[in-house]
This record gives sequence, structure tokens and C-alpha cells, in this order.
Amino acid sequence: MAFNLPIALTWLRIILIPVFVGVYYLPATLLSISAKNWLAMSIFALAAITDWADGYLARKWGQTSAFGAFLDPVADKLMIVAALIVLVWLDRADVWLAMIIIGSEIAISALREWMAQLGQSKSVAVAFIGKVKTVAQITAIIALLLYQPAIPGIDTMVLGTIALWVAAILTLWSMFHYLRLAAPHLRGVTPPAQPSESSARIDPSARSTIK
Repeated sequence: MAFNLPIALTWLRIILIPVFVGVYYLPATLLSISAKNWLAMSIFALAAITDWADGYLARKWGQTSAFGAFLDPVADKLMIVAALIVLVWLDRADVWLAMIIIGSEIAISALREWMAQLGQSKSVAVAFIGKVKTVAQITAIIALLLYQPAIPGIDTMVLGTIALWVAAILTLWSMFHYLRLAAPHLRGVTPPAQPSESSARIDPSARSTIK
């Protein structure tokens, strides 16, 4: 396993998880709840930035690896799950919404792991819906961690609650999307490969079907 900056950023994201959770365990005499909100939100935002930075740098510098591909989504899931548990504990997020997101994320991770065992990991590669889902999750968590006015005219509590609803819907949608892609393998049937245009031109039988 090669240790490089993208891998280091992924590990940093994991290390920051107990840090932003621990902020709320600091005594009130040391930090007010407002200060805790700002600090926890800032740490989580930093962790979210490393989520983008490690993938970008790994691709730019050609430092992608099997271990990095495994560790990155694990770090993402741990970060999201820990933040949602904190928000439920702070009574800023509904338990059932958090459970929908956490349960769906676990199902997606298990599905990807199983497909990787079959050598079909590309079949469930991250889709656009997965990226939008992650943006909604991070937006909701940042707003609900802050939980106080920051930008004039924007109520972070309302923004966070709406974004959490959107994140839950998109997470369910993402789960069903990946299940649909994996369905042929779940049934033990490998979908037939579609002939390419070049093979259709070469194969006489294929040529005879062209009108």
C-alpha cells in the first residue's frame, strides 16, 4: 500500500470525525453552544473538502489505488453517519430520516462490496445521482450543525431540514438505482453484451438484418 497525499487526506477525514463529535462534549464553561456549533460545522466542512480533494488529487497525479478506492467511500459513510447521529442526539434531525439515510448507505456499501467480489464493481460505479445525494447530505448536515443565522435572509434550520428531506429521498433513489443495475447479478444472470457497431458491420448475419 503506497502512502501518498490523497490517502493521507482520506485518513484525515476519518480522524476529524471524533474531533467534531467531541466538540459537543466540551464543558459549557469552555465553549458556548453557539461556539460549539460554529466549531463543529467548520471541522465537518473541512472534512467534506478533503472528500473532494483526495479524489481530485489522486486522479490528477495518477495516484489512484485499490486501497484508496476502498477507503474513500468508507470514510465518507463514517463521516455522514457520525454527523447524523450527533444531529439526532441534539434533536435537530428526525430519527426516521436519519435511519433512512444510514440504512440506505449501508445497503449501497454492502452491494458494492458484493459486486466487487464478483468482479463487477464497474457495474455499480458512482453515478451522478450519487454525487447529488452527497451534496444534499453535506448541505443538510452543515446547516443543521450551525443551526443559527449565518447569512441574512437564510434560515439555516429550515434549509437544513429541507436539505435532509431531499437527501433522504435521493439516498433511497440512489439505492434503488444501484439495485436495478445489480439485479441481473443478484438473479445469477449476466446480461448479454450488446454488439458494437463495428461487429455489426463485419458479421454477415448482422448485416443481413439491416434494412
